[in-house]
Amino acid sequence: MNLTTRYLGLELKTPLMPGASPLATRLDNIRRLEDAGASAIVLHSLFAEQIEGNAVAVSRHIERWQDTFAEATSFFPQNDDYLLGPDEYLNRITAIKTATNLPVIASLNGTHLGTWTDYARLMEKAGADALELNTYFMATRRDESGEAVEQRVLDIARAVRASVRIPIAVKLSPFYTSTVHLTGQLEDAGIDGVVLFNRIFQPEIDIETFDVVPKLGLSSPEDLRVRLRALALLRDQVKVSLACSGGVHTAADVVKALLAGADAIQIVAALLRDGPDTLGTILAELKVWMEKFEYNSVAEMRGALSLRNCPDPEAYERGNYLRSLQLWRE
Repeated sequence: MNLTTRYLGLELKTPLMPGASPLATRLDNIRRLEDAGASAIVLHSLFAEQIEGNAVAVSRHIERWQDTFAEATSFFPQNDDYLLGPDEYLNRITAIKTATNLPVIASLNGTHLGTWTDYARLMEKAGADALELNTYFMATRRDESGEAVEQRVLDIARAVRASVRIPIAVKLSPFYTSTVHLTGQLEDAGIDGVVLFNRIFQPEIDIETFDVVPKLGLSSPEDLRVRLRALALLRDQVKVSLACSGGVHTAADVVKALLAGADAIQIVAALLRDGPDTLGTILAELKVWMEKFEYNSVAEMRGALSLRNCPDPEAYERGNYLRSLQLWRE
């Protein structure tokens, strides 16, 4: 049985990898993930504000999410342990490359053009095998058009592409008007893949303190469905690598993502909740499913239920919306 896959030009032994999370802050966790079958490690993001020395902005982006729900202290290290400075980040890349055989996918997070994009070159020199570019930005002003938001993503992607030779994936949010069109533009700009999708941290209103507060929760399997639709629509229309991120908790979720068209699957919540060894359990159950349905390789599964290959393409289009409305019965 062949579980290998190709993602961002990298030949990976399985399609499963831990997504960006605090697990990557400790080498012993990374070794456990490697032993469990991880094919690569995605580091948490280094923020543009860190590189540009804006400590206030770093606090707004990072510290505000710490201890915002009951289990946070058990899932996440203290901020001082989790947040690495630019130099420490580069050292972490080198340390992981020395201690393991895993490809390292570094991550940059920024919402505007600036000198921080040049830091991608330093990540490449430190040994990163690929780069994940996180451009999460929510338009909040009336004069910010959807086209302008997408252009910002493209401008950043082009600037980073010009800085490095290693593969680049752009992590998108699910709120673009046309994810397919934007992905096509990123492909034309030389980007090697997209990650679908970003977890969106939504604010909460505290009706006792009359304050707007951050609230962070882990993903649920329900989050997977919006990813499946995007994967299925993109699989036949672009040539870039596709990664599924969010809502993958079980082997069944992995199967769904592969059938929709994913090249790689990032897992976070299940590993944070149940530990790094969970990855091995998911891989074992994936093999059982493949044997049952007589799949000899991940390549045979990939995109078997994409838009083009689905027996009922309307399942991904408006026809399914109309039918879904009839499914609810009191």
